[in-house]
Amino acid sequence: MMYDTLLSRSFSKHEKKKLRYWGLITCLVIALSFCTVFKPYLGPLPVLNLRLSIGAGQKLQVVNDTSSSLQLISEDDEIFLAKNNTLMPNDTSSSQQVVKEFTRKNDEQINDRSSSRGIIREIIMNNTVKLNNTNITQKIAGEIIAKNKTEPVTVCKMLERSDFCEIKGDIRIDVNSSTVFIVPSESYILEASANTSWSVKPYARKGDRSAMSMVREWKVKIVKNHQNTLKCTQVHNVPGVLFSLGGYSGNHFHSFTDIILPLYSTARPFNGDVQLLVTDRQPRWVSKFKTLLNALSRYEVIDIDNRGETTHCFSSITVGVKRQSRKELNLDSMEDFRQFLRSSYSLKKKTAIKINSGGEKKRPRLVIISRKRSRAFSNIGDIAQLAKSLGYRVVVFEPDANVSRSAQVMNSCDVLMGVHGAGLTNMVFLPVNAVLIQVVPFGGAEWVSKNYFQEPAKDMKIRYLEYKINLEESSLIEQYPADHVVLRNPLAIQKQGWEAFKSVYFDKQNVKLDLDRFKPILLRALEILHQ
Repeated sequence: MMYDTLLSRSFSKHEKKKLRYWGLITCLVIALSFCTVFKPYLGPLPVLNLRLSIGAGQKLQVVNDTSSSLQLISEDDEIFLAKNNTLMPNDTSSSQQVVKEFTRKNDEQINDRSSSRGIIREIIMNNTVKLNNTNITQKIAGEIIAKNKTEPVTVCKMLERSDFCEIKGDIRIDVNSSTVFIVPSESYILEASANTSWSVKPYARKGDRSAMSMVREWKVKIVKNHQNTLKCTQVHNVPGVLFSLGGYSGNHFHSFTDIILPLYSTARPFNGDVQLLVTDRQPRWVSKFKTLLNALSRYEVIDIDNRGETTHCFSSITVGVKRQSRKELNLDSMEDFRQFLRSSYSLKKKTAIKINSGGEKKRPRLVIISRKRSRAFSNIGDIAQLAKSLGYRVVVFEPDANVSRSAQVMNSCDVLMGVHGAGLTNMVFLPVNAVLIQVVPFGGAEWVSKNYFQEPAKDMKIRYLEYKINLEESSLIEQYPADHVVLRNPLAIQKQGWEAFKSVYFDKQNVKLDLDRFKPILLRALEILHQ
């Protein structure tokens, strides 16, 4: 009895409060579970749309937030979603209708300013925001640029063959003055040094005066008085790359070594999320390489020179392209680039055939590049007949502006032969371990033949053979007397400069191969394909 009395007192003294606490916790857990299970069935109550708002120096306010998203749009942005993923400013009612429609379809309630802006950004689904109202344009531009650093970041590099500037910040392009403006904050302007501008020619053949004279120069400039800066009329929410199609872009070799390869190095890291801007535009060039441009960017190329009334605004842009060395047709990883080409043009053949592999004797495919104007084979029919007698399947092909067709033909072959010239650039489409036979014209063109095609072939895992013609195989012997300096001393012509050398030995010369002398080269190619 005494034991029961002590137990009762102990319980009352030490456990009574704990029981009350546990009861309260149990009730809260039950209430939370109830809300979780039945939340989808609960309709929004007006009183739940109240939120607390307080600012510096203000009193605590209770605000009805049901229409906060509409108020935010109508006061700050006044935009509505139009077709083709473009935003055009209209009126407040249209802006409100967009958000009403968006929230109706997505069954969402916008409860604060930040989430409202988040939905605005989701509505902006494509690369470009086009706005007609200047004030609204600047607000939207600020929204996009605000994602990046407040102060501009500019890194300009001078490589052996190209200059380029990588810029982040509030960037505005003035086509009329060929200037890329960087708009800093007022505090940055006060701290900016005197050297706040750079000049860039966005073409990768620096040092070649003839080529660079045909390239438009662009200035990269930090604005001192940002109040007078151009107003944005077209805002891009992906990075940009500005490059030139001047220089020697009309030549197939230079298109690859001066433009495509450097552009690949510059734009490929963005994985398609990049806007390409072309200066010194050549419409035929863009059409010719449209497949590659589409593979580098999912947006249409912009002809920046023909948009004088448009101010393009970016938060990140590269002015110029990156060419890593003086080597021609070269990248750090040509294997990656060639895989990019195979993917872009849907090329099926990755490796050249191996003769007598698997107990089956295979006939290799030989493509002979035909030329019409200069450095043409005068006896191309006889060359083809000789190759067939040795076991080749022969295709005579003249590359043209249809790069897709050239890519398919080149990728189908195992051996490619031709006189030194731009057509041999198509070796970029050859399968791995294919054989390239370069016929070197008379006149001492060994140095250019080596730099343009022999050395690049090694980086592409292409086996290389070379055939140097004799004077008797050159058409120059029919054009000049035997004692002429052109035939007697080509080195003297070389000393007169590249243009003098090219006008004689490249532009006036055709080739008639000595078949007996050339036959061992074709046999050697067959031996290589056995290996």
